[in-house]
Amino acid sequence: MSIVMSKPRDAEHESKLAKHRSRKRINVIALTLSMAAMAFGLFWLGWILFDTIRLGIGGLEWQIFTEMTPPPQAETGGLANAIAGSLLMVGLATLIGTPVGIMSGVYLGEYGQKGWLGELTRFINDILLSAPSIVIGLFIYAVVVSRFKSFSGWAGILALTLIVIPVVVRTTEDMLRLIPNALREAAYALGTPKWKVILSVTLKAARAGVITGVLLALARISGETAPLLFTALSNQFWTSDLSAPMASLPVTIFKFAMSPYENWQKLAWAGVFLITMGVLALNILARVFLRNKH
Repeated sequence: MSIVMSKPRDAEHESKLAKHRSRKRINVIALTLSMAAMAFGLFWLGWILFDTIRLGIGGLEWQIFTEMTPPPQAETGGLANAIAGSLLMVGLATLIGTPVGIMSGVYLGEYGQKGWLGELTRFINDILLSAPSIVIGLFIYAVVVSRFKSFSGWAGILALTLIVIPVVVRTTEDMLRLIPNALREAAYALGTPKWKVILSVTLKAARAGVITGVLLALARISGETAPLLFTALSNQFWTSDLSAPMASLPVTIFKFAMSPYENWQKLAWAGVFLITMGVLALNILARVFLRNKH
């Protein structure tokens, strides 16, 4: 009898061992493919960073921050007007888009989870989030530039703002949804009105995540070229007039990198280095805020 009973047990044990060996093989294959994909991505990232640092540092000189963009084959020249134009447009776009994005994200996360308006807003935001930046640039060109018959810094700011808003909206909504309902219920139990619960409890708890979203949006628009080509265009001279064409670092890099002139190519690599280091710093800040959140 014991011999008869041991056979099914042995068969069951062998079946479990076979399944375990199969899972181990699948795990090894999946881990190998994942590591290979990671190595593939890191290889190209490392190559890009190496070339950016190697060619960018060679073009870094103090005059880049003090002189305007030069004509072809000039002995001196810099990127002062392009750097100032980028800082102005990116800064104003972030200042305009951040409050709109945070308020929209608060509505979606706290009020519009079930209503039709919330669903419609979320759908439109997802479309904006996935829309190519060149489409946004063409939209602002048709709505603003063609109507006023002039490229301008304000048109560039509007295009960049439309890129900032959906990123901040999505991040704010996601961070608010991660806040436990127990915090809200505890505040409601004390008689706190909803607006104050949102302002003092949920937004405060999600502050690091919201700041992370703003920094990521800022990093994204810092290197956008296509929207500015159709809106702000460029300017070879220094200007702070937002109603006129304005230079920007991405557009200047695009123009200089495509040229056959050695001095322009050198300045283009210096500009690439500045943008890369700036975006890297913003991503590091975002990681720091996100780590502090946890």
